[in-house]
Amino acid sequence: MKYPDFFDAVPKIDLYDPLAEFLGATEKGILQYGYIDAVKLAGHSCPTVASAYWSTCKALAFLYPDMIPVRGEIKVEFSEDITTGVTGVIANVVSMLTGAMSENGFKGIGGHFDRREHLFFSAGIPGEMRFTRLDTHQSALVESNLQHVPSSPRVSGLIASCIRNTASREEVAEFRQLWQERVRRILLEHGDDPAVFVLTPG
Repeated sequence: MKYPDFFDAVPKIDLYDPLAEFLGATEKGILQYGYIDAVKLAGHSCPTVASAYWSTCKALAFLYPDMIPVRGEIKVEFSEDITTGVTGVIANVVSMLTGAMSENGFKGIGGHFDRREHLFFSAGIPGEMRFTRLDTHQSALVESNLQHVPSSPRVSGLIASCIRNTASREEVAEFRQLWQERVRRILLEHGDDPAVFVLTPG
């Protein structure tokens, strides 16, 4: 599978999943996720998928400064309803990384590893997303302000031509390059920009 080189430059995240360890899925229950995994889940790479991946990584790094984050032991709340805007897309990526699920999640084994009731929408929180460790109840609010990383002014015209199927082969290639260039800038140039990714203790 061929994809843009910068995908591999985005920092990966290691998580400990006690269910994976219990069932022998991975050695010591360690799972590693990268941006490419978020792309595979969503089926595309865009600013929304990038912000969902990186917001989650930043929140988990804040909540687990001295240990590997524990997948399945994190509650995630969204201020918006799942059908509002791109909330559902973001939630899918967040759920993949954290293991947090709503009522459709894994029911557990013998009273352990239950992933249900860890993902909530329309939560009435003061930010876009809130991540909470279930063991310590420490929380982090995360918001992404992608308007601070604008796309090329040529993108709007090119995407319209591509949708109408009137773009030349060169224009299609240019559109794709410019689209992914914005994603690259969000993740690699603005990943630690406090104006773009805002994290506050919740």
